[in-house]
Amino acid sequence: MKIKKILAIGLSAIAFPVMAQDYQVPRTEWGVPNFQAVWKHLSIIPFQRSTELGDKRFYTEEEALAIERAEQERFDADNEPLDPNRPAPVIAESLPPIGNYDLFWREDAQFIPTINGELRTSAIIDPANGRMPELLPAMANRLQEQRRDDQDTRGRSSNGPEGRSLGERCLVAFGNLSGPVMSPIIYNSNLQFVQSPGYITIVAEMVHDARIIKITDERNPAAESQRKWMGDSIGHWEDDTLVVETKYFNSSHRFRGLPVENLTVSETFRRESDNKLIYGFTVNDPTAFTAEFSGEYPLSLSSEPIYEYACHEGNYGMVGILAGARRLEQMGEEP
Repeated sequence: MKIKKILAIGLSAIAFPVMAQDYQVPRTEWGVPNFQAVWKHLSIIPFQRSTELGDKRFYTEEEALAIERAEQERFDADNEPLDPNRPAPVIAESLPPIGNYDLFWREDAQFIPTINGELRTSAIIDPANGRMPELLPAMANRLQEQRRDDQDTRGRSSNGPEGRSLGERCLVAFGNLSGPVMSPIIYNSNLQFVQSPGYITIVAEMVHDARIIKITDERNPAAESQRKWMGDSIGHWEDDTLVVETKYFNSSHRFRGLPVENLTVSETFRRESDNKLIYGFTVNDPTAFTAEFSGEYPLSLSSEPIYEYACHEGNYGMVGILAGARRLEQMGEEP
């Protein structure tokens, strides 16, 4: 496991004052660090670093303020009311910059939080360029063939619900809020940690995913044959850090568009302060990448509860898509 590597990376090259060394991590009744709370997984830190930044690991305070100001100005401009007398849009026009959700629904971040005092330029910090390693030739060829097969349907089919994405089917969170590699999304990026002796459960507000992490060194022998959406997670404590290894993801799932059957994600969770939880990850897939890579995200404490995401109950889009496909079939056309 590469957990010590994650911790070493996260504690090196610190350019700003870090948390007080005498910070006392709160503990549960059974003596382990207490993570029980709702944590907001919201940040404008991109997963991968922009190529023009090279090996620049963090921004200066002045650079970060300028980025945050520009982001807030962009949001203000996108949130301006539309002219009711505007002409009809041209068919070929793309959606407005904010997409098909206005700011009432979205919850995009507008600030760069710190990790160990650093204003990070990307979640990935190893390799030094902050980017995922190159794909192996066999995986690159596999994806290219898949794109050719999906060219007409864009990877989706309306023949049945199985042809739609997992998010559309309300099976897992849109994006990767619940993993593999828990990442922020455009809204509902809230995670509730629930602890009991021997277990930690992470409940994602989006599509109410629940990751159950068993505190043990022995994995269930049936885990490989009974693959779960968020994989099989086992964890242990190293001082005040929760160390988790997750593998055996459901083969229908994806990691940033890549297959997950051979993916292992090693994760760390540690409280940097009362209001901040640091989530670290190392991704290893010897059939996909030329090397493993690591990174960190900051999670901030939220005073609000998570809410039920009634995805199936309100999934009228799926009903309409499949009903439209059946109508096309009646008309003798391909859905």
